Amino acid sequence: MLSKFTSLEKFIDQQAHKLLDTLPNRGIYGSLVEFLVFGLKQAWACLFGGAMLALIIGTHLFYPEGASLTRYDFLFLCALAIQITMIVGKLETWDEAKVILIFHIVGTAMEVFKTYAGSWIYPEESIFRIGAVPLFSGFMYAAVGSYLARVHRLFDMQYTHYPKFELTLLLCIGIYVNFFSHHYIWDMRYLLLAATIYLYFKCTVHYRVFRFRHKMPLLLGFFLVALFIWFAENLGTVSKAWLYPNQLDGWAVVSPAKLGSWYLLMIISFVLVTIVNRPKALGDEHKPADNS
Repeated sequence: MLSKFTSLEKFIDQQAHKLLDTLPNRGIYGSLVEFLVFGLKQAWACLFGGAMLALIIGTHLFYPEGASLTRYDFLFLCALAIQITMIVGKLETWDEAKVILIFHIVGTAMEVFKTYAGSWIYPEESIFRIGAVPLFSGFMYAAVGSYLARVHRLFDMQYTHYPKFELTLLLCIGIYVNFFSHHYIWDMRYLLLAATIYLYFKCTVHYRVFRFRHKMPLLLGFFLVALFIWFAENLGTVSKAWLYPNQLDGWAVVSPAKLGSWYLLMIISFVLVTIVNRPKALGDEHKPADNS
C-alpha cells in the first residue's frame, strides 16, 4: 500500500506503475512481470545489506595496503554514512532505524562473546572496536534487521495462524541465551529448532508482489533467508572480513551446519522486528496476527 512507503518510495512506485500497469497481467508475460517486480522489491529491501556486502568485497580487492585508515575502520565509517543517508534520504523509515539499532546492540554483544570464545576472529587491526570486535560487524546484523523490516512493508505481509507473541518472544530469548550458554552447558539448538517448528508450523505468510497476493509457509521463508545469508557469509569470509578457525590456513566453505545457526538467528531477527511492527492478520490492516 502506498501509505506504507517513504516519500521517495512513493515517487518510485508512481513512476513504476506508469510502466507496469500497461503490461500484460495474465499468462506467461503477466507471470514474468510479477517475477520482475518480486526481484526489484527484494533488491530494494536488501539495499543496506547489499551495500555492506559490496563494501566488504570491494575493500578486500582494492583497499590500499598500509593506508592510514584501516579497512575495518573505513567499513565502519561507510556503514555509518549509509545509515545516515538512508534516513535523511527517506530510503527507510524511523521504525526501521529503530530495528537496526536493536540489531546492532544485540549483534555486537554476541560478537564480543563469540570472539572471546574463539568461534571466529577478525584478523585485521582497527581503532573503532570493542575488545576483538570491530564496530562495523554490528552493522552486518543490522543489515538482516533492515532487510526483514523493509521486506515486511514492501510486500504488505499478513499472516494466518500466527503464534502468540509472548511465546515467540520466549523462543527468541531462549535462542539468544543458547548462543552463549552452549559453550558451558548442553547445546539446546535441536530442542529450540523443534520448538520453532511447533510454533510456526501452521503459520502462513501472505504477501503482495504487484497485482496478486501470494502465500508461503513462514518456516520456508525463514529457511530461504537463512540460506542467502549463508551465501553472503561465504563471500564475507572469502573477503577475509572475518574468519573461522578452520579458515586460518586457507579458505574453506563455511560449514553447511551453520545454516542451523542462521535459521535460529532468523527467528530472533523476525521476532525483534515484530516488537516494533506487529504482524497483521490476513485481511485486517489493524488487528495483530494472533490466531492461535
